[in-house]
Amino acid sequence: MIYFDNSATGGFKPRAVTDAVFSSVRYLSANPGRSGHRLSLAGAETVMRCRETIANLFGSKPERVIFTKNCTEALNLAIFGYVKKGFHVITTVYEHNSVLRPLFYLKEQGVIELSVVKPKNGLTLEQSIEQSIKPNTRLVVLNSVSNVTGESLPISKVSSICKQQNITLILDGAQGGGHIPLSVGKGVSMIALAGHKGLLGIMGSGVLVLDETIELSPLLYGGTGTETFNLSQPQTFPERFEAGTLNLPAISGLYEGAKLIAESLTSFANVLTNYTKSMISGLKSINGITCYSNPNPSGIVAFALNNLPSNEVADILSRDYDIAVRGGFHCAPLMHEFLKTNGDGLVRASVAVQNSTREINYFLSAVENIAKL
Repeated sequence: MIYFDNSATGGFKPRAVTDAVFSSVRYLSANPGRSGHRLSLAGAETVMRCRETIANLFGSKPERVIFTKNCTEALNLAIFGYVKKGFHVITTVYEHNSVLRPLFYLKEQGVIELSVVKPKNGLTLEQSIEQSIKPNTRLVVLNSVSNVTGESLPISKVSSICKQQNITLILDGAQGGGHIPLSVGKGVSMIALAGHKGLLGIMGSGVLVLDETIELSPLLYGGTGTETFNLSQPQTFPERFEAGTLNLPAISGLYEGAKLIAESLTSFANVLTNYTKSMISGLKSINGITCYSNPNPSGIVAFALNNLPSNEVADILSRDYDIAVRGGFHCAPLMHEFLKTNGDGLVRASVAVQNSTREINYFLSAVENIAKL
């Protein structure tokens, strides 16, 4: 199968990643940080190496790297751990349900005021955010890259506004992490990451990266391997937020993936930008196609066929051409309303550097055939 669904989960894992996962399961099935024997200490060392690599990649300190099971948990920890009653929170129509559902829940419970902004009336997104700030605005939650279209959002401009206004900024780095440079500091307070996408790890790995100033309440309470006789959750980072056994196999793979990204982010971004440029150019030459993406380093191309719903197109590509894409609404309802694609959704083809020009040409030929149906 030709795998063009990499923004859902990366379909190609480097050998170093799969070897690390296998070795962890086969030879290192011990609980890191819970015992003093050799295997437990080796596991703890692997966890620390991954922490240090992630910290260097995203401009933080190792103790401010919190491991979670996915980006959704990282976002929930960031949001629920930070907000307090009476906060005004700003977010955007670009967001995934991993952001929208926690925020709308808090709004429905009367905990926060919520503004959802979009570019409108000649205003850019950052101008719309700035105009929505109130005296009680304490938090902005912003996507780094749209998981629908691959568009990079104006992080530097929004972070500058947040820094000037002393507002905390959370970045959803699910699609941006591993594809574009992201860093805490300079107005960015927290970055939530998916380990199994651009960072080349496996499912079950997520990260929340914090700057030096952020204080959070835990989302989970339980054993940490430290302060056993303290019946409150420890105050020290990262143990305060990592109750229970860590996913050592996933963290082992993430360590190898993050090392590779640290060395190759720019070259990978160039490859993906060229791939998406070719795909978009080819799609625009097909009658009946509307393309919603521009060339981007995240590898995402979204399009619609005027004659068929997106799910049907995805089904045909899978059944008749053995090509994996995703149709539908991509867990981003407000984005589809903004794009006016909330009827039939969009087809999303998302490529990796391991894909090839030959696969892209075959995909374009298949879409052209479908457009003639």
